[in-house]
Amino acid sequence: MTSARYDVLGIGNAIVDVIARTEDDFLLKQGMRKGGMALIDEARAQAIYDAMGPAVEMSGGSAANTIVGLASLGARSAFIGKIKNDPLGRAYSHDIRSAGVGFATEPAVAGHSTGRCYVLVTPDGERTMNTYLGAAQDLGPADIDEDAVAASAVTYLEGYLWDPNNAKAAFLKAAKVAHGGGRKVALTLSDAFCVDRWRDEFLQLMRSRTVDLIFANEAELHSLYQTSDFDTAVAALRADIDVAVVTRSDKGCLGIGPDGVAAVPAFPVERVVDTTGAGDLFAAGFLSGLARGADDRTCGRLGALAAAEVIQHLGARPETSLKELAQENGLAD
Repeated sequence: MTSARYDVLGIGNAIVDVIARTEDDFLLKQGMRKGGMALIDEARAQAIYDAMGPAVEMSGGSAANTIVGLASLGARSAFIGKIKNDPLGRAYSHDIRSAGVGFATEPAVAGHSTGRCYVLVTPDGERTMNTYLGAAQDLGPADIDEDAVAASAVTYLEGYLWDPNNAKAAFLKAAKVAHGGGRKVALTLSDAFCVDRWRDEFLQLMRSRTVDLIFANEAELHSLYQTSDFDTAVAALRADIDVAVVTRSDKGCLGIGPDGVAAVPAFPVERVVDTTGAGDLFAAGFLSGLARGADDRTCGRLGALAAAEVIQHLGARPETSLKELAQENGLAD
């Protein structure tokens, strides 16, 4: 097996986040499930935008946030995601490349506009998302750069990709190419409601070893195994996959591997401002440690550190150098 050109290649929905602060009453009036992600059409997207308060626009998308976090940690990273050649798409392309991420997916010249996610942040820091996939749903097998996948130590996939059929086919192609090159495939379950939609298929991806590493939070884990008992769910997860990480908010995370289960504490934070991207950045930290051969505990600590940084400000991407932060905390060379 040749040495990797990239530590991690992410494949996911290329989405521009439109973030606004709001109150719980607004969510109720709009019929939104607090803390979840709903897929919406363009008309609903416009209605939400018209009703929400002042907003900030920034490039996002779950896997893309992880890949940008990896770049901030000094890892070699790349991303595959579909945008349109429109103003939002051009801004997205500029943002991700300026973060030091390789991004060569050809933009669409026709069809859906660049995808966007309306993120409503309540005073407790919880985020509720409404996503118009737009051009992102047109990602297909032809967009998968086989050479880039084969040259990446880990290919990282987001569960949200399982919604559009074209993206699902791209997902499976990438996993096959990665394994054909002796590489690893990681999957984040993305959202408990996403798991509700695709539970059986996600379980099959794990049991068939289409994926090698799973990232999940507690809500996603409970949804996956349809149990409210955490220990029961963890035992089932261990039976289905060799390596997994379960994040538990302020309780830290649980690393599951061939040698057993290890708990890693969370990093303390002064104030939770916006939980958008907490899981994405946790995955970035964990994968950066994995890329350099760190032990499970160090990987977990790097994940916790990156998550702690992102929840203390608006938006799902780091505002400071995560590599420098890791060095300050004795977690990087």
